[in-house]
Amino acid sequence: MSTASRLPQIFGRITSKLPVTVDSTVRRLALLSLIGQTVLVVTGGAVRLTASGLGCPTWPRCTSGSLINTPEMGIHGFIEFGNRLLTFALAAIAALMLVYLWNLRKERRDLFLLALGLLASIPAQAVIGGITVLTQLNPWVVGLHFLVSMALVVFATLLVNRAYGRTGRFMDRYLPALPGSARPVMTAVAVFSAVAVTLGVVVTGAGPHAGDANAPRNDLDWDLFAHIHAVPAYLITAGGVFGLYLVFRGRITGLFRTAVLMLFAVTILQAVIGFTQYYNGIPALLVAAHMLGAALLMSAATNAADVAHSSPVK
Repeated sequence: MSTASRLPQIFGRITSKLPVTVDSTVRRLALLSLIGQTVLVVTGGAVRLTASGLGCPTWPRCTSGSLINTPEMGIHGFIEFGNRLLTFALAAIAALMLVYLWNLRKERRDLFLLALGLLASIPAQAVIGGITVLTQLNPWVVGLHFLVSMALVVFATLLVNRAYGRTGRFMDRYLPALPGSARPVMTAVAVFSAVAVTLGVVVTGAGPHAGDANAPRNDLDWDLFAHIHAVPAYLITAGGVFGLYLVFRGRITGLFRTAVLMLFAVTILQAVIGFTQYYNGIPALLVAAHMLGAALLMSAATNAADVAHSSPVK
């Protein structure tokens, strides 16, 4: 029997060993994906804040003669190439997730499509990163690179919620009924979070941390856009306070209570970091903390909206 004719048999043996229910491995891969996407935001920030944006001056190779960084490139080459390697690790996690979900691709289409979206977006993210390098860190391309990372954090958060049966059609737990205002308010908070992050990208493009001493800036008024960026942040805070009011007034317990408390805590932390960096000359470490906070905010806002939409309404 030829190898080609045996392929269906070999494939059948492999798939027979894959899970037919959402097991602990699938859940761990989903969680790894979310952690990895968040870490990617931090390492991407490290690339820019250490002026390592052109540590690998070309793409897809690190240099014209080497696929990886060389000792002569120093710490900047190490930081930039390390960030590129993390992208490959995330692609491997997403691909492995698809493999483990193969037998569930029809029954758990929600999980399969989210995992497929993560896998498809990672090569796109790598290409945008390459364009970033080839355009000498154009601030608009750098901003797009960051926004795609934020979208991947959102997808990964939804993937974790679905994999753990917290939300969606296949919930494995009871969620208490919420007031009718919970869904639109939490949805608005998620939208305002995306707006705040987008405006934050514009502020960053006008600020001092360009990723390289010779990288261009967007030539916008940094101070003006910093104040505009604060407007949706105030609205997010107001939404979080209203969420707390709903939770404590209605004595709501369970996932929604946890989601609102987490959202409010991240919002306050992010606000404190933002104000502190604004009034202290935008130090690099606080900018890095603010970038991590942006990822945590997008995840927390997505989680709160997801839980609200999965809960029954009073």
